[in-house]
Amino acid sequence: MSGDRTPSDRADVCVVGAGPAGALVAHQLGKRGYDVVVLEAGERFDPADREERMERSIRPGHGPLDVWEMGGDRDAYSSSGGIEYPLNSARVKGVGGSTLHWQGMVMRLHEIDFELASRTGVGDDWPIAYDDLRPYYAAAESELGVAGAADNPFAPPREEPFPMPAFRPSYSDSLFAEACDDLGIAMHSVPNARNSEPYDDRGECVGFGTCKPVCPSGAKYSADVHVRKAENEGVRVVDRAPVQRLVHDAAGDSVESAVYATPDGREHTQEARAFVLAAGGVEIPRLLLLSASERYPDGLANSSGLVGRCFMDHLFAGMGGTLDEPTRQNHVGFITSESHQFYDEADEDVGPFKLEFLNYAGPSPVEMALSGDEWGDDLLDTLRDGYGGHVAMGALAGQRPRERNRVTLDPSVTDDHGNPVPEIQWSLDDRTRNTLRRANEIQRDVLTELGVDIEWSVGPENTGPAFHHMGTTRMGTDPAESVVNPELRTHDLGNLWVPSSSVFVTSGAMNPTLTIAALALKAADHVDEAL
Repeated sequence: MSGDRTPSDRADVCVVGAGPAGALVAHQLGKRGYDVVVLEAGERFDPADREERMERSIRPGHGPLDVWEMGGDRDAYSSSGGIEYPLNSARVKGVGGSTLHWQGMVMRLHEIDFELASRTGVGDDWPIAYDDLRPYYAAAESELGVAGAADNPFAPPREEPFPMPAFRPSYSDSLFAEACDDLGIAMHSVPNARNSEPYDDRGECVGFGTCKPVCPSGAKYSADVHVRKAENEGVRVVDRAPVQRLVHDAAGDSVESAVYATPDGREHTQEARAFVLAAGGVEIPRLLLLSASERYPDGLANSSGLVGRCFMDHLFAGMGGTLDEPTRQNHVGFITSESHQFYDEADEDVGPFKLEFLNYAGPSPVEMALSGDEWGDDLLDTLRDGYGGHVAMGALAGQRPRERNRVTLDPSVTDDHGNPVPEIQWSLDDRTRNTLRRANEIQRDVLTELGVDIEWSVGPENTGPAFHHMGTTRMGTDPAESVVNPELRTHDLGNLWVPSSSVFVTSGAMNPTLTIAALALKAADHVDEAL
């Protein structure tokens, strides 16, 4: 790795962000022969350090921000609105982005998600259909390496087999299966971006169980995989180079350069023919707002006034307790079974949601041992008495797009470069609360049928986000009602593309990374066509 952070000569493409979207775009364009520069705000983490980061993640002396070096003035933010939004609880700035610590679940959005207004009268339709993304979904599954099976009768149509076989159901999945059979609830496997067998020069999952926040073995996909592939194609990746603003030409028709800072306190200007914003659903609108000019006083690409607006996330509903028999929780660090049975039943009162059968309820033996001060036989007795009977279910619920939910700038708080920090203005609507309530009802039915002593629940009154940032540069055909067009190019500037969950028109209730990857591959084709 070179420490040179000076700008390259005018590049073909400048990509902002080295997470999954930026890495895939850079790799695709690099292998097609384009001169590509990637500017990443965070550092480049050494894969050799991941075992130490795993240890750090499970020791009680470290907080969740310590694992991936988050916090401080660089990552400052504000939150207002109906609910406090804990932005830093689940984000990483670095080469690899959020995939350094993600859960690794990769589902396609359903057909209904693209046609929600037509089918339910809620929200808006996307300007593209499921079939438009279908080939990109297949390509994304191949690029990331997805283990899955064609056993989900509620999934959208597909023709291609998954690149790898699905992971086997966990032991606790088998307990849930009997209760679900009695209630007429179908269970099925979960597509995971982790290797169930060797794939793409990476080994199969070895079961560390610490998938979130760190996979030491490399079996779970992270975007630094494609960063390395991009660099092998000649792409230049500059870390610790946060972009401060974008500068447009005199006419305001295109972006000329990205101004970025370096650790020595200097600013540099990177020129390019095309620009791709891939820094996530919070930092992308923030950068556009920070790039306000005389031509665009309300922020770049913001003639619609919608940059930062319609912020959406997925909300969690959950319930759990104890069972008077071993459940073998925490033997698997990820979800192996779900139910999407109720997803397409969405209407104007209840949105889409999916049920999750968790494999990590209650404390693990390691957590129990490290959090106490017992040793020897006393510790062994505690582990025998306190571990093994926990069981829980989760769910993700979609949120409708509302302009009042937004990412804006807070000029009263500045980051380490003196820029206003992002402010998250966030609240819930009644439809989302109804959806969480409905998920809780089904969870209670299943756990009661299983004989669980229910001890806790998370629902409409105490829910929290899944940290899936969506909707802040929404896609559409009308420049007055959207920020980017169906080709992911901004309406206002002809050489600026945004392949991100920020372009989502509706949230759905599926983890968004596979759709982000599909959009990145789609954007790469459009940038290629334009150049």
